[in-house]
Amino acid sequence: MKDFYIADCSRCENQVITSSFVVTSKQAKPKKTGELYLALTLADRTGQIEAKMWDNVNTETINSFEQDDFVKIRGLINRFNGRFQLTVHKIRTMQEAEADFSDYLPRTSKDIDALWSTLSGFVEGFHDPHLRALIQAFMADPQIEQAYKNAPAAKTLHHAFIGGLLDHVVSLFQLADLACRNYPELINRDLLLSGVFLHDIGKVHELSFARSFTYTTRGQLLGHMIIELEMLQEKIAQVSGFPDKYKTLLEHLIISHHGKYEFGSPKMPMFPEALMLHYLDDLDSKMESMRAHFQREPEAEWTSYNPSLERPLLNSKKFLQEIQCSESKPKPEAATVEANGTAAAAAASAGEEK
Repeated sequence: MKDFYIADCSRCENQVITSSFVVTSKQAKPKKTGELYLALTLADRTGQIEAKMWDNVNTETINSFEQDDFVKIRGLINRFNGRFQLTVHKIRTMQEAEADFSDYLPRTSKDIDALWSTLSGFVEGFHDPHLRALIQAFMADPQIEQAYKNAPAAKTLHHAFIGGLLDHVVSLFQLADLACRNYPELINRDLLLSGVFLHDIGKVHELSFARSFTYTTRGQLLGHMIIELEMLQEKIAQVSGFPDKYKTLLEHLIISHHGKYEFGSPKMPMFPEALMLHYLDDLDSKMESMRAHFQREPEAEWTSYNPSLERPLLNSKKFLQEIQCSESKPKPEAATVEANGTAAAAAASAGEEK
């Protein structure tokens, strides 16, 4: 286990630290003088940090490590434009035997097997035999099961951690189950939940999550929606008598779940289950983005700018706690009024006795 994690930056500000990281991005850039410096993004299981190596950057240094390598770094933790960064003094490549992989990739705090069991329970409760058989065919595939349990739901925007895809999908199953009860005449529950299970399943091939979260070549060239259509076609062939109309509806759920053309959807959602999938997916991803930001900045009432939501965030829980604390304290004005009233009553009583 490492001695320093990126989450420890606040207690190590303006200190020189020595620790190990995985390199998630690397660029050699020219200074104004023409000399090169290194611009890096480093990660461990608690987050990411931008790092700059300004001095002693030569060809040997640049070629000594690559993206996704583990590196040992000595450097200074400081702030720039309100965000922590690391000024690198020394860097060396680590051997895999030196690295504990669990130190570098964030992981859901939830029980993976319990999440999978929750998912299985929902699917077993499907009334439609065709949709139940299809989703169970996916879940019975050991390679898909292993990948589904470990894949992140995204590279950076939301649920970007090991188990993130499963965490996200179980959350969506629970949201969809509640929403269906509010629109029983409009929403086919089995169809919506099938869309939930399938909408991001292509991430198991789109993303690489062995050392850091990056796109595979296939993922970069095709994207998860195209991959999902291929996976769907393969599994439907294993389900005897699967209706073609169901196939068309599931394909639309997959290709429309981003909701808008500018968000990468080839089609806009055109039936109730597709529209609900889009909005629930959008809601869950945004709420997770907020949760993660509050976790990164636990002391902040207002967070720094959130790039995915395009705004800073008010930690309303902290804000409400302050309101409740202030209301629980006795108000000086009320105490004074009460004391004055008591004194006046006593004076009046004394007057009556005279």
